[in-house]
Amino acid sequence: MEKKKITIFGISIWRIMAYFIIYSVAGYVIETIFGVMTKGRLESRQSFLYGPFCAIYGLGATILIVSLKKFEGKPNIIFIGGYIIGSITEYLVSLLGELILNVKWWDYSHMPLNIDGRICVYYSLFWGFLSLYLMLSLNPKIDRLINWIKLKMSKKAGKILLAIITIFMFIDCVITAKALQFFYIRMIAENDLDVKNKQVIEQKYEEIYSNEKLSKFIDKYWGNKKMIRTFPNLKIESEQGEIIYFDSLLPDIQAYYYDFK
Repeated sequence: MEKKKITIFGISIWRIMAYFIIYSVAGYVIETIFGVMTKGRLESRQSFLYGPFCAIYGLGATILIVSLKKFEGKPNIIFIGGYIIGSITEYLVSLLGELILNVKWWDYSHMPLNIDGRICVYYSLFWGFLSLYLMLSLNPKIDRLINWIKLKMSKKAGKILLAIITIFMFIDCVITAKALQFFYIRMIAENDLDVKNKQVIEQKYEEIYSNEKLSKFIDKYWGNKKMIRTFPNLKIESEQGEIIYFDSLLPDIQAYYYDFK
């Protein structure tokens, strides 16, 4: 008797995992090229400390595909669905980034018709058009790529590979969250930044750096250079509403890999 496949809206869990990985890597490539074109610099655009992943692309694409798959022949529904689903996803990712990782990935406060600076109507419209391109053009090609890979690999080997990469990304995400927490605490305490819960943060700083083994481990693997090179655009908002970029507090560290100018 053939084992029943676990699916979400008719799409297997393994294919969903493949979508997430492929689009996360594609997002990293796109963001890196965008950074070179707009800033003239080769800088890190990855979501996690290790691995070429930009998880917002992987998550956004996967959610859109799973949600809109059954509407492939209905472009109007795809556009509206992409507009709504993309906006909700973008808002929640931004909110969770701030609550869990203390990271403000983007800020649309200066743009009209925004909600909490996390989403705005222009980017929501972009999600609608992106969904049309994704569902009608790009993802059918990705499906063909996945099917081609399946022909070249045994089913067992393919599942093992997907599982290994997914577990690696999960561990990478957990490590990144912890490293970012240490980095924010260190930057706030050492630069005497006036932020919310400053007293609590300074207390945590004392607890961390009074532990010699822990502080040496952090300095070795998650030191300022590693954090700024990996996340060159990290910033924090002071109690007065001033946006402070961490790279401005570390002028001796080059926050990019190469400047083409």
